[in-house]
Amino acid sequence: MNYLPCEIIETDNDVDASVIWLHGLGANGHDFVPIVPELQLPDDLKIRFIFPHAPSIPVTINGGMTMPAWYDILAMTTEREFNHDQLLDSSKAVITLIEREIEQGIESSRIVLAGFSQGGAVAYQTALAYDKPIAGLMAMSTYFATHQTIKVHPNNSKLPIHVFHGQHDPVVPEMMGQQALKYLQDFGFQPVYKNYPMEHAVHPAEIKDISIFLQKVLS
Repeated sequence: MNYLPCEIIETDNDVDASVIWLHGLGANGHDFVPIVPELQLPDDLKIRFIFPHAPSIPVTINGGMTMPAWYDILAMTTEREFNHDQLLDSSKAVITLIEREIEQGIESSRIVLAGFSQGGAVAYQTALAYDKPIAGLMAMSTYFATHQTIKVHPNNSKLPIHVFHGQHDPVVPEMMGQQALKYLQDFGFQPVYKNYPMEHAVHPAEIKDISIFLQKVLS
């Protein structure tokens, strides 16, 4: 089995939960590693944080430049024109990481998916369509790219979801985060939505809210 290369941080020698966290366009798996200690999680949360590296591919909106990306973006419209097949391929690659965690003894219901920006679009597709129940989904500064095509699996139809967005985001405008919220509600989810006085980034208050969410779904 070929797995995505990953950065891995464990908060204990005997982990019983996993968080798979997907970076944004042009970044890599190192991007969110420094946030782990900032979460200030309690000692009884024994988590393996997995930060995969996206493959490097040509990206149309950046003049065809090759960079880490989960899928090609063809146009920066409010609905985003993107390579649907590549997004699904990235989702499948993330599922192999989930399955590896299960094979290593982590119950699916102890696995959280998280994604920032483009990584969040992949996280939406993966978490909601996955056929085993997972613990939760964190969608950060992102959009629900596959809302028209996704088939939500019954095992994750009640998934706890937290949506985070910047009020001044010039890359993924907050309207796109609010649209994702509506799409989720239309599917019957009851997501929590919080925004922050930031651009396309992570706010200190958001880090605190991420910590609270992880403690809620993994305690």
